[in-house]
Amino acid sequence: MRVIGLDPGLRRTGWGIIEQHGNRLTHIANGTLVSSGSLSLAERLVELRIALEQVLAEFEPEVAAVEETLANRNPSSTLKLGMARGVALLVPASAGLPVSEYLPMIVKKSVVGTGHAGKEQVQMMVGRLLPGCEASSADAADALAVAICHAHHAGSLANWARAGSTR
Repeated sequence: MRVIGLDPGLRRTGWGIIEQHGNRLTHIANGTLVSSGSLSLAERLVELRIALEQVLAEFEPEVAAVEETLANRNPSSTLKLGMARGVALLVPASAGLPVSEYLPMIVKKSVVGTGHAGKEQVQMMVGRLLPGCEASSADAADALAVAICHAHHAGSLANWARAGSTR
């Protein structure tokens, strides 16, 4: 299964693609989509949409996983982040991909083992779980962590489904 993980943001949206074969995870690619601060909000969202569509077309993931947003202290920033998150949900869904969402605490717990891990711990574990992977940015590392989280959850769900069908 090929998974794209997305860490949405209006300025920078991290993306990471992995493949899962049984218990083995392989890094495929990662990067950061950047919008121009000089453009209007609508134009920035279009930039993100176009860039994400290009990533999907190039790497052909089968499923998408998006990090959920927690409220910030600044309502305006939270709203803008929500709009970028909408693009991160809409583009893969429009391409026919199943889209899952994960809270940051669940992502950290899946990758590091604790839901209160720091960014450095997440980045270190992404490197351990995906040998040879060089994340291009902190946003890309976070997106890879989201993809890893989904692979772990999807694998567990598949195992439970198989176990249930044998009874």
